[in-house]
Amino acid sequence: MNLFFWVILPYITVTILVLGLLVRYNFDQLGWSARSTEIFEKRQLKWGSLLFHWGILAAFVGHVVGILIPIAVYHGLGISNEMYHRGAILLGGMAGLAALIGLVILTVRRLTHPRLRRHTSFADWLTTVVLLVVIGLGDWITLGHNLYATPFEYRTTVGPWFRGLFVFSPHAYLMTGIPLVFKIHIVASYVFWMIFPFTRLVHIISVPFAYLRRAPILYRSRLRYRPQS
Repeated sequence: MNLFFWVILPYITVTILVLGLLVRYNFDQLGWSARSTEIFEKRQLKWGSLLFHWGILAAFVGHVVGILIPIAVYHGLGISNEMYHRGAILLGGMAGLAALIGLVILTVRRLTHPRLRRHTSFADWLTTVVLLVVIGLGDWITLGHNLYATPFEYRTTVGPWFRGLFVFSPHAYLMTGIPLVFKIHIVASYVFWMIFPFTRLVHIISVPFAYLRRAPILYRSRLRYRPQS
């Protein structure tokens, strides 16, 4: 099971992600958008969207900083383990809470507006549930496990294992002793990336480079017709 979850399943996830994106882009370009629902409701969308997007962006940066950067780099910069974990709990906790609160607002919005519910697909609901699990577990790890239990040093276990995936040399034994909540959080993330190509979230990887070479659009006021005397 160790070999399956920490060596085989990650590459299965990446394969589904890449192939799914290629198929989606080639056969469903018209559906490659966020499909704005602002026309149905604006107030909850405003706050929910802001909190979720900024929170998830900050959390992503935190994962990159915590997992991809080796612990030796922090020691070389003079950042102690205690200093790092305090910053991770404070900043990571704020980012995770913002993302979770924003997602809850958006979920309640979908549940309480009949017209919005009718325009919500199965993929939308599935994405919402998976994100609630992933973000909720991440918040518990940051603000629950690390505060009320001994802070787990994932930079010497999860970090090296994850970086090993990029060079096709992951060490499954590094994941043997990590807390169960970390394992569930990671496996739930697998599920998220597996369904990602088939949801509206694909718009986050689209960069509008075409706008850089697009001809400007000129807007001119319409002159009123005035009959000559």
